[in-house]
Amino acid sequence: MFGKLFGGREERPETDPHALPVPRRQKNGMYTLRALGDRRVLALVEAADAGDWEAVKAALAPFDLGRDHQVLGEIAELDGVQDWIGRAVEEDKEHRAEALLISGARYIDWGWEARTDERAVNVSQEQWRVFHERLRIAEEQLLEAAELRPEWVTPWRRLLTSGRGMSLGPAVNRTRFDAALRRDPLDLETHLEWLSQLQPRWGGEPGEALAFARDALARAPQGHRLGCVVAMAHIEEWVESDGEDRLRTPEIQAELRAVADHSILHPAYVRAPGWQHDFNTFAMALSLAGERHTVRRVFQALDGAYTSWPWVYFAEPEKQFARRHRRG
Repeated sequence: MFGKLFGGREERPETDPHALPVPRRQKNGMYTLRALGDRRVLALVEAADAGDWEAVKAALAPFDLGRDHQVLGEIAELDGVQDWIGRAVEEDKEHRAEALLISGARYIDWGWEARTDERAVNVSQEQWRVFHERLRIAEEQLLEAAELRPEWVTPWRRLLTSGRGMSLGPAVNRTRFDAALRRDPLDLETHLEWLSQLQPRWGGEPGEALAFARDALARAPQGHRLGCVVAMAHIEEWVESDGEDRLRTPEIQAELRAVADHSILHPAYVRAPGWQHDFNTFAMALSLAGERHTVRRVFQALDGAYTSWPWVYFAEPEKQFARRHRRG
């Protein structure tokens, strides 16, 4: 009780039977989250890494790939999936939609690997060619997956990414955004994709993304993940600005505290596999804002669990997490 009154350590949630054991920590007390911290997701990742489609299908049973963006992302980022998933697309008619979704998501990630994170002027013609060829394949596969399973939201969110990469224009991307929201009006990952679309570097107007994030939060019930879109909007504001102290204002600190209490720190928040990604987003936003109280609660809940996103915006992301975690 006194911990609650005086801001002590949060009460720990009930033990998750599917949670992976915490690996050996680094000297700074942190560790990199693996497979969303979930044994079932790890089994899925290992099956995909081995190219075992039957084992992948079995491991997918606890999840809804048409809505679980983070689970899909764990497969999409695996190098080598593109070498075997095509056979599943062609041979497994019963599960063709799932195979198309996985393949399309992988081809987007694979395309960006070819393009790299370099500024556009530093990307070679050959890199652009490979990038667009892989995105074209992804588009075809994801559109077919969406046609086969019209209730799925994940293909539309991924099509927002490929549409932005291929510069298909605001009309096409807005249609895809609306299609995703018809399937899930509060889908966080869709909102995060659109948040990226609204950044000045992609043609948006200054302040437009933050206004969008605040409007989205106003529609979200307490304990919903959608609060992360406001935290990410502030991080993006920091990225777009030249000032290191862009977020260090009492108003932004107060807003981030209120949003964290409304979303990830609310008792109704569900710690699904990968919840640490949501907490890392708030940890970065709050620490950039120089907030000292709520950020401590967020880092305590993380207990050293590091996710590369969104810390990759720093030159040395792990060091930044560790330093700010120590402060928390």
